[in-house]
Amino acid sequence: MAYVVPSEFVSRMVDAGASKIHMSTRDTLIRAYMAGAILALAAAFAVSVSVQTGNPLLGAVLFPVGFCMLYLLGFDLLTGVFTLTPLALIDRRPGVTLRGVLRNWALVFAGNFAGALTVALLMAIVFTFGFATEPNPVGQKLGAIGESRTLGYAGFGAAGMLTLFVRGVLCNWMVSTGVVGAMMSSTVSGKVIAMWMPIMVFFYMGFEHSVVNMFLFPTGLMLGGGFSLLDYLVWNEIPTVAGNLVGGLSFVGLSLYATHRRTPPRHAEA
Repeated sequence: MAYVVPSEFVSRMVDAGASKIHMSTRDTLIRAYMAGAILALAAAFAVSVSVQTGNPLLGAVLFPVGFCMLYLLGFDLLTGVFTLTPLALIDRRPGVTLRGVLRNWALVFAGNFAGALTVALLMAIVFTFGFATEPNPVGQKLGAIGESRTLGYAGFGAAGMLTLFVRGVLCNWMVSTGVVGAMMSSTVSGKVIAMWMPIMVFFYMGFEHSVVNMFLFPTGLMLGGGFSLLDYLVWNEIPTVAGNLVGGLSFVGLSLYATHRRTPPRHAEA
């Protein structure tokens, strides 16, 4: 597997964060667009498998194929840059500013959303034969997901919002662990294994991923899901983005940085 020790891959994390901040607007948008599109296809694939086999675990086991593909291709998800780019700022890399970090987040969000929305439209066409028929079973499932994960939270008020936020936190704890997993090995097989495990956990547990939801909910709206665009934004996307930021940065980025890059050298005991 050619394992890379934490002190080395944490340096790679900081380097990656700095490179993303300095990336051109065009390249950032293209890479984010492709990441959103590939992850959306993986979500459509996983839901299709779950519906057609009646086994949600199988869908979760197979979903990480999209995540592995997009990271091996060098594309960027919002959940990943939430974790990596602040480290370059904390490390005081030359030319890295808070404005640059926020610019990167905004561009990646826009690119991810555009890519996911493109696939949402294409899959809505597939699920309805070009909107000529009622949605097939997979399309109906997507509509049900949209309702349960917006109105379902709203029905519990503040407690529902808290639950949504916590699911966002837990999601990016796992997803960012997968992002870091790609840096834990110098071989493709090692990277894939390290990425696969935490991504499978997040998907099966039903945690909230802002980019996956950029596909699931617009698709549900196109297919007649019983919720509104405002429901999606207020009772899912916005709190999920906040939870993803907190989960990835605190449980993965800062914890690794603090213990493997900012830790004083050990002194020999007398």
